[in-house]
Amino acid sequence: MNEFDALRTQLREAAASFADGPGALEGILLGIVDDVDRAVREPLEIFPVCHHSPASAIAMARRLREKQPKVVYLELCEDMAPLLTELRNCRLPVAVQAFATEVDGFPAEWAPLSVVAPITEASAEYQAISYALDTPGVELVLVDRSADHVFQWGNRETVQSGAEEQDAPPPEEETALHGDAIGVELGDLRPRFAELEEHLLHHGKVRHWSEWWHQYVELPLGDSDHDTYRQVMLLIGSLFRRLAPGDPHRVRVDEDRERYMWTRMREHLAATGTDPADCLYVCGAFHASSRVAEFGVDGTATFEISPRTASRWQHGLIPSSHAAIEAQFGLAAGSVSIAATEWAKNLKRTRVQPFQLAGQAGGGKKRKAPELPAPAPATAPADHLTGFLRRPPVLDRLDEAELLGWSVEVVRAARRNGYLASTADAIAVFETSILLAGMRERAKPTPYDFQDAAVTCIEKDTVPGRRDVRRIVEIMMGGDRIGQVGYEALPPLARDVHDRLAPLELKLRQRGVQRALLDIASRPELEPCSDLLWMLRYLMPHGAARPIMGERRLGERPIQESWDLALGTHQRALIELGYEGVSIEQVLEQRLRRAGYAPRATAATVLAAVEDATLYLRSHRLAGELGTRALEVLATERTVDGAPEVLRRVRRLLAFYRTSEPVLPSWIESFVKTGYAHYCTLLPTAFADEDARVDQVAAMLGFLFSMEGLALSLGCDRTQLELAFAQSHPEEPAKVALLWAAQVRLGRLTRAELRTRCDELLDNPLVLPAYPKYLSGFVHALEPAPGLADFVVEAVSNAFGRLPDPVLLPWLPRLITTLRAGGADLAPLLIREAGRIFPGRLAALDEWVPPWLAEETIPVAPRGRGSRCAPLLAAHPATCDALADLLGCEGDWATGEQQGAALTGRYPDTAVALAAALRHA
Repeated sequence: MNEFDALRTQLREAAASFADGPGALEGILLGIVDDVDRAVREPLEIFPVCHHSPASAIAMARRLREKQPKVVYLELCEDMAPLLTELRNCRLPVAVQAFATEVDGFPAEWAPLSVVAPITEASAEYQAISYALDTPGVELVLVDRSADHVFQWGNRETVQSGAEEQDAPPPEEETALHGDAIGVELGDLRPRFAELEEHLLHHGKVRHWSEWWHQYVELPLGDSDHDTYRQVMLLIGSLFRRLAPGDPHRVRVDEDRERYMWTRMREHLAATGTDPADCLYVCGAFHASSRVAEFGVDGTATFEISPRTASRWQHGLIPSSHAAIEAQFGLAAGSVSIAATEWAKNLKRTRVQPFQLAGQAGGGKKRKAPELPAPAPATAPADHLTGFLRRPPVLDRLDEAELLGWSVEVVRAARRNGYLASTADAIAVFETSILLAGMRERAKPTPYDFQDAAVTCIEKDTVPGRRDVRRIVEIMMGGDRIGQVGYEALPPLARDVHDRLAPLELKLRQRGVQRALLDIASRPELEPCSDLLWMLRYLMPHGAARPIMGERRLGERPIQESWDLALGTHQRALIELGYEGVSIEQVLEQRLRRAGYAPRATAATVLAAVEDATLYLRSHRLAGELGTRALEVLATERTVDGAPEVLRRVRRLLAFYRTSEPVLPSWIESFVKTGYAHYCTLLPTAFADEDARVDQVAAMLGFLFSMEGLALSLGCDRTQLELAFAQSHPEEPAKVALLWAAQVRLGRLTRAELRTRCDELLDNPLVLPAYPKYLSGFVHALEPAPGLADFVVEAVSNAFGRLPDPVLLPWLPRLITTLRAGGADLAPLLIREAGRIFPGRLAALDEWVPPWLAEETIPVAPRGRGSRCAPLLAAHPATCDALADLLGCEGDWATGEQQGAALTGRYPDTAVALAAALRHA
């Protein structure tokens, strides 16, 4: 006779009573009992757990001391096994991580791939790991699918280890400690049937699943014996499994995981000859109630494990936190902290000796490992479910001292965070907690009841500080404990970073911001630290290394710098850098090369990589390689979108190489030569293209004019540029003005002719509304022709003097936005030129005459008044000869004032120009 027959009979009668006859309900209830019976009778003992459950951890510690298994099979990715010994060098919670940046066999857009398995002290898996690693003769075997199979069996959207419906995590930065990694949760136990969860929450008078589990599972199982705990957990797992919705993909992944684990366990048993009675299989209660054919040591061996892909996986430990675990696995905010508090209370109440890794960092007072008693003899399975289900809930008496301490402490914490809380609020929280517990049919307020009471009585309607009352209670109940990976467990890159920054004499492994002062002028040995900090700033998230004083520019050496460093806070990012290389320089070189050879890389992005390689690595080899790549990309571009950025970076690189190198690198000479021909070819199209912006065309012209001397010396033909201008026929007013300015720069148009055209525009009422657009073009023309700054000031001044208000006022915002968006580098030219032209005092403004108007008043009579220039010409004959040769004049010098007057009369423009130069001098 089976020990569960009595329970089956009762459930059959209950099903007939509630459902008016046998049916689906009877099948479900009897199937649950069959699942429990099957798992209990399995020769290889199955230990069902729930992740981060204090009750599971207590039961695990107690069972390990009783059974003392020789082999512990653990539901955890099998490729993470080598890292578990490094837990001795860490402060929990931490997460075991598998990380892959180079993917092969998965879509490239998935990269980087990341899988994490968080471990806390109040978890059953940590007790199993500690027991296996610190007990001689015990073997720990991880049997779950590898990280590679996690992504093989699903994709980033469908691979979910947490619940479908997740409670909102607290808005703290610690929730991002795991990044966007896929979480592998040992002991996933939450109903996947939404209606069932809603029913349980409603009738349990709780808000979320974590509170229901604490109230109706954690507390009852906290003091139960092993057989009761095991059967109840198997019952819950089977119930949730049978009521789960039939998602084909989810069901297939769950069953494949179970086939995978049982296949690995049978392989190990066959290879080692271990007796299944000496083994313990630790898995989630959901998987303990499996119905696959491969279940058990006598199951079928038909499951074939697919090979792993060629993706290159790296493994390491990263810091975790209670908030990160809650956010990743859909637990309620504060639930893991409350579980940690409950774990400490259970240890004190039950006097169970937990297992802890020898040398565990941050474990507080080290516990002496007690001697293990003799293994308890195996007992025949018995029905403990019936008694547990019939037993009424044990009502704990109110612990007034504990609740009073909570109430006082939350008021004290609230006042520190800016709340106007008082002793009256502490009394109100105390009484409201009792009231809420009574309304929810509880004899003792739970931490969740206390949290609701504190929010009601203290927070009111405003939150004066960064934290609300709910978050204050979570911190008070245990806080968001944040783990830390010890120095010995860090990858080589992270250890190298800490070693190289040791001269700063800071505790960089601690969390928080620390200020580093580098007086490199007096301590030259700190310059390598400065180089490393700039590379960390480039590679790590914002805030990990933030410069307060100092900057990095081409050709400059640091003198003094000040930094805010938070490497301990961003330890995960530093560890993940270690997956990419063995040194920070190697990782930076890989990143730059990856950016330069990206499929969508542009000439501007590749030049940025060249500049960064020169700035941070001082690598001529890498800069030359990426510069050649920039040349190839530029030759294939058919648009001018990146022209402004290309111009800025090429100018900086040219200035750097001209001042620091004896000769220009060959790649930049080829880039200038190719860019000159390339932009000459694109110039007519860019002028006519409506999608090409004015600043982009101006940048092209700036490249052509500023690089013209070097390009011509390298063999380029100026005819290319002249043909490009001959074929350019813009229609947009701004581009027309830009073309006129470029023609002045080329000498194909004089300033007088340009001034005449602007006057014609102002005199034409049909063109007048578009005149501001012409001015925008002239402003952008300062990029290729900065010598026209005085003319642009003149054009803008004439516009302010002659344009009517209905035209001028709407144009002013456009001018400001133009200067701010595309003319940030051009505005100083205009301001400086305007400051030179306009009077410096208000009193002088009434008598001030603009220079361009003063030039118009100078007579150009061929004789008489031209004689005022004769003394100047006679005093500087060499200058006059040079001007005569430039203008193609022939003749000899004659003595006397009349001869100078005759010369100036024949060339009035030269006389006017010299007079203006003399006046300005």
